[in-house]
Amino acid sequence: MVDPTALPNLKFDSSGLIPAIVQDVSTRQVLMLGWMNAGSLRRTLETGETVFWSRSRQELWHKGATSGNTQRVVELRADCDGDTLLVLVQPAGPACHTGEVSCFFRIVNGDGMMR
Repeated sequence: MVDPTALPNLKFDSSGLIPAIVQDVSTRQVLMLGWMNAGSLRRTLETGETVFWSRSRQELWHKGATSGNTQRVVELRADCDGDTLLVLVQPAGPACHTGEVSCFFRIVNGDGMMR
């Protein structure tokens, strides 16, 4: 298995994190943004399901471990700068804790109000 810290083209931030955009491989809809550290990226590569670093709980978070809404990783890509990941997944359910398919369901108006 690849050790994420041995991937010289990936650039983790000063906190050891890299943003991971999660996208449905079939619909191409952006589902969520999570953060990965070397450990969560390693677990993602090992398990084939998304594992993130929870910044609020300061622990690994296997997406869907409790809800059943796991995300099977089909492909993992890095952007041209190596500082952002794109994770193409087959979701087993909604990505958002609200029950919405995507966490990006709120529209921001010109006056900054969300609906």
